[in-house]
Amino acid sequence: MIVAVLLFLVEVIIAVYVHDEFIRPYIGDVLVVILLYYLLTSFLHAPVFEMTVAVLLFSYLVETLQYFNFVGLIGLSDSRLANIVIGNSFAWGDILAYTVGIIIVLAVELGFRKR
Repeated sequence: MIVAVLLFLVEVIIAVYVHDEFIRPYIGDVLVVILLYYLLTSFLHAPVFEMTVAVLLFSYLVETLQYFNFVGLIGLSDSRLANIVIGNSFAWGDILAYTVGIIIVLAVELGFRKR
């Protein structure tokens, strides 16, 4: 849970203070899947591989919803919160960032298990 809270704080700092073309869009997306993984593992006890696949598929789903303008379809285009949480623009770079984040989680989790 501590890792999830720390990652959440980093994500908030990035969202509020970083307005660049790399850290906010890419590092933020790498970190968000790591955050989701550690948040979920704080409450659910599932094997690492299954949890990482679930988080990655969820992230892909959210990105796909962005492609179809889901926020607009459900009438929340004017909602700042909906646009932040769900997002409003599909990007292949986001898919790549989510994948990199999950690879980092797998490397960390499997690295700790080998010790």
